[in-house]
Amino acid sequence: MTDLRISLVQGDTRWHDPEANRAYYGALLAPLAGTTDLVILPETFTSGFSNDAVDKAEDMNGPTVAWIRAQARALGAVVTGSVQLRVDEGVYNRLLWATPEGELHYYDKRHLFRFGGEHKRYAAGEARLCVELKGWRINPQICYDLRFPVFCRNRFDVERPGQMDFDLQIFVANWPSARAYAWQTLARARAIENLCYVAVVNRVGVDGNGLHYSGDSAVIDFLGQPQLEIREREQVVTTTISAAALAAHRERFPAMLDADAFTLSGPVAAR
Repeated sequence: MTDLRISLVQGDTRWHDPEANRAYYGALLAPLAGTTDLVILPETFTSGFSNDAVDKAEDMNGPTVAWIRAQARALGAVVTGSVQLRVDEGVYNRLLWATPEGELHYYDKRHLFRFGGEHKRYAAGEARLCVELKGWRINPQICYDLRFPVFCRNRFDVERPGQMDFDLQIFVANWPSARAYAWQTLARARAIENLCYVAVVNRVGVDGNGLHYSGDSAVIDFLGQPQLEIREREQVVTTTISAAALAAHRERFPAMLDADAFTLSGPVAAR
């Protein structure tokens, strides 16, 4: 691995207006060209977090997929974030991972936010995604997934012989300020228990449901210490995470060698 430049894009997503959001976020991203390796947008960055947005969901041939691929080419960096996308009869909260070389990977949100009724209108994903960038293995997830440490768990000698599953974990979100303490605490817990860096990107502003968002986007190191924190305002910030520091920590404190083995199965059925 070599050091990795990460850009957090903490924006005030426009409500139910994909075209306006593509223009808005495109303007925020433009100055990053040639200066970063990875650009992270919030969850549902074309609409805000809305169950009603499912009715106007695009498909994989729609303008937003084309837009994020174009952004990756223009910036010379991976661009990631989630949007609502229709596949056959279902709509997924789908994280897109677009590379400057033209590759496109995706992850469908596994844990749907029951408290907000997301599970009634969206289809749930199954498998998690791990992708590689500059030698880093990266596991991107979405918002509510942050609360489920088994699905988030970094394992040793499973996906990569003699190594951890991933080195960086990402969470894109629309996480209201009423639960900001949980957001901050759980992000730090994931970094500590998984012996990895964690990058979390949230939105700011007030959405069409009247929910307030305080942002609190951050990059957190393997000790749970924030390397970068963004408070409540629109902001785009880039930081560099250290491959050598991560390797040294895992060598010095190899807790992964004492971890419990397990097999991940489907969620427990509602009773």
